[in-house]
Amino acid sequence: MDFSHKSVLLSETIDNLSIKPSGIYVDGTLGGGGHAFHICEKLSSKGRLIGIDQDEAAILAAGERLTPFKDLTTIVRNNYEAMPAVLDTLGIAKVDGILLDLGVSSYQLDTFDRGFSYRENAPLDMRMDTRQTMTARDVVNGYTESQLYHIIRDYGEERFAKNIAKHIVRNREDKPIETTFELVEIIKQAIPAKVRSKGGHPAKQTFQAIRIALNRELEVLETLLSGMIDRLNPEGRICIITFHSLEDRIVKNAFRKFENPCICPPSFPVCTCGAVSKGRVITRKPILPSGKELEENSRSKSAKLRVFEHA
Repeated sequence: MDFSHKSVLLSETIDNLSIKPSGIYVDGTLGGGGHAFHICEKLSSKGRLIGIDQDEAAILAAGERLTPFKDLTTIVRNNYEAMPAVLDTLGIAKVDGILLDLGVSSYQLDTFDRGFSYRENAPLDMRMDTRQTMTARDVVNGYTESQLYHIIRDYGEERFAKNIAKHIVRNREDKPIETTFELVEIIKQAIPAKVRSKGGHPAKQTFQAIRIALNRELEVLETLLSGMIDRLNPEGRICIITFHSLEDRIVKNAFRKFENPCICPPSFPVCTCGAVSKGRVITRKPILPSGKELEENSRSKSAKLRVFEHA
């Protein structure tokens, strides 16, 4: 299967990176190389793009797509949490722009045996990096009822989290839960019929929660944001595309804190805490997909772009 993934908010992201032809840019979630290709188009022979992705299929597809720019690009298979180490290995202290396009790609959703989709039957996998030994099956069958409840509630924002966790534990006592459809059926049992008949797919939020927990998505984002800003040159920008409220909240709050880190009480006439601003938030409100993009790519519906510029 080809790695087909429509780059979301493409022109908006490229514009907001304010690309300098001789600059160094990092795409921390390279995917099929869609955003990266358009970054490279704006680089001169002195520019450079570092592409990082943990998905083997993405790495192969991006390598092919970026062939015209092979002299400008370095592609590394890793989680973007390794970005500081990758840059150190390459002898790069600072960069001019960083891009993160978070979440699961269309390719991962549509490659059914990867187990990301609740619409097709497949083994419970959901690993973004297939070198990782732990899978969604291990989470579903190995976590305690309390752990499952907290994951589904916190990462899925699912109001029936408690009941879903209870049903999972009860069902796995008979035999391990092996497939996506087995899990979907259990989730359906745990949600009242009148609720199931409204809104989206009943398993959507639970699948999201398990995927986030398994791949440590929010943990990596929260831990790394400050360090990524510190790797930017003056006026360097970081563009982050999120796809659900949890990611977006982390990015929004972090950017706000980076801009105004002062912890002095509001009553203080001058700042005495000594906290120094890292720069400025470019997007007071997130940039959303245009009507045209929404028509062409329904998966862009929940996308939000936020941008921060280093001082």
